[in-house]
Amino acid sequence: MKLASLKEGGRDGTLIVVNREVSRAIAVPEIAATMQNALDNWAEISPLLEAVYKKLQKGEIDKTFDFDPVTLAAPLPRSYHWADGSAYVTHVELVRKARGAELPESFWTDPLMYMGASDAFIGPCDDVFVEDEAWGIDFESEVVVFTDDVPAGVSEEAAGEHIKLIALVNDVSLRNLIPAELAKQFGFYQSKPWTSFTPVAVTPDELGEAWDGAKLHLPLHSTLNGKKIGTPNAGVDMVFDFRQLIVHAAKSRDLMAGTVIGSGTIANVGSKDGSSCLAEIRCLETIADGKPSTPFMSFGDRIEIEMFDKDNNSIFGKIDQITKQYHPSS
Repeated sequence: MKLASLKEGGRDGTLIVVNREVSRAIAVPEIAATMQNALDNWAEISPLLEAVYKKLQKGEIDKTFDFDPVTLAAPLPRSYHWADGSAYVTHVELVRKARGAELPESFWTDPLMYMGASDAFIGPCDDVFVEDEAWGIDFESEVVVFTDDVPAGVSEEAAGEHIKLIALVNDVSLRNLIPAELAKQFGFYQSKPWTSFTPVAVTPDELGEAWDGAKLHLPLHSTLNGKKIGTPNAGVDMVFDFRQLIVHAAKSRDLMAGTVIGSGTIANVGSKDGSSCLAEIRCLETIADGKPSTPFMSFGDRIEIEMFDKDNNSIFGKIDQITKQYHPSS
């Protein structure tokens, strides 16, 4: 099943069911007005949404409309909880190596995780607004999962049962603001503006054999200004899978329905298939040449993020957005 949210009906949007081809959709207010409503009552509502999805696939429903990603908010327009991990430790290792720092052994056994801005998420075609290019604008291509209610202390085996939807994100980072924030030893805040999402989120069964219950085994395509930056496989070199990330997040408290858990930047050892952010490219350049040569993003740059199934069909639709400058009001 594939679900999305229209930019109408208030800040939480209007829930729609989307066909597998990501070409037709239908609103379902009689079942659930919003994605959050669906996740809050997933056990009761998901079978009803699935029934609509099956009829939509068979062409048995009237009042459908053309799917247009420009009209969409993020599938979950805002969330009570957005926690992003760093499951690809090779990415962290590379970043630290570029600045001559050792990777603590604990990073291989205890996940890194931070809480991001979830008061609003960005739609797939929304512009990314930043005040100053000097802040070091970067994209980060990731996989995320949405959960239902997760009890504190959940077991790894049980954690997988709480994964209800899967999507892709651009976890926008302002790289030149990060060092000063981390130096305070209190985590990210200004360095991490709002996150953008693919048009649709899908249930695990839509992914077939590519989803093993904890990892998504497909390449993630990142394209900047028409140039392919990388296609690393999201199921390779993921040291902490989504079950483990959920266990980590729920160690000392329940997670509420609608919690979004991120994988962190997709990275494969050796980067033979490219990278999922510019910071990694710059690290490789620094290691090889002593300094980076690739700049961070500029205003007007276009980033596209997408994933395809084995038949080359887009699974989640595409993040396709432009970076623009905002001017603070006086």
